[in-house]
Amino acid sequence: MLTTLAVLMSLSGAAATMAQAAGGEVDVELVLAVDTSRSMDYEEIRIQREGYVEALKHKEFIDAVKNGPTGRVAISYFEWAGYVVPGSVIDWEVIETQQDAVDFAGKLEARPINTQRRTSISTAIAQGTMMIASSPYSGVREVIDVSGDGPNNSGDPVTPSRDKAMKAGVVINGLAIMLRPSESRLDEYYADCVIGGPGSFVLPVHKIEDFAVAVRRKLVMEISGFTPPATVRKVAGVEPTTDCLIGEKQWQDLFDR
Repeated sequence: MLTTLAVLMSLSGAAATMAQAAGGEVDVELVLAVDTSRSMDYEEIRIQREGYVEALKHKEFIDAVKNGPTGRVAISYFEWAGYVVPGSVIDWEVIETQQDAVDFAGKLEARPINTQRRTSISTAIAQGTMMIASSPYSGVREVIDVSGDGPNNSGDPVTPSRDKAMKAGVVINGLAIMLRPSESRLDEYYADCVIGGPGSFVLPVHKIEDFAVAVRRKLVMEISGFTPPATVRKVAGVEPTTDCLIGEKQWQDLFDR
């Protein structure tokens, strides 16, 4: 029995090694989780999509990839609102050359643009964490990149999902889309309730025409591991001041009325 157990353990270890080799080591495993809720109109979501496509093709992004220790990153993508949008997932692909990036951007560009109801950041984080856990690659860093224009108002509360991802070693960064007066404190919400992990940060976008530059800047920082200014990152030791259930309370108030 002991001999059989030893053989099984040996085979299990060999299988794990083979699985890891099939994917290989990368500098970063990066999940792009993109909000397509109906609080943004079609034009805003189109510009958002174009911002990701442009950022992935940009020379600054490619240079950041090539300058890493292995010179390769693994990227995946999905869209979310109150749930993860069926058919929106682009599974893991390695970006090592400019053509790799162009091919990934092409798959994204070819996707139809649709909007959905509600906003569940917790679902987006849970999906990203699951995708990283099942990734065939071994990343020095594991990052979920969440873009959104409002607080969590559907599904589980956001902070338990964030904390679970952090416990798994995942870093969560945010892109707060703040195009309207009602979104004036969204970057603070993201800083206190959404992002987490070493060096995590949130970048605010106040004008839709600035979106492409913001996405590119964020991707370059995530790939390079640069520490952003304190104004857009979580500062250790500072107690959060935001009510992380504000979205749920606003939705309940609207429903009651």
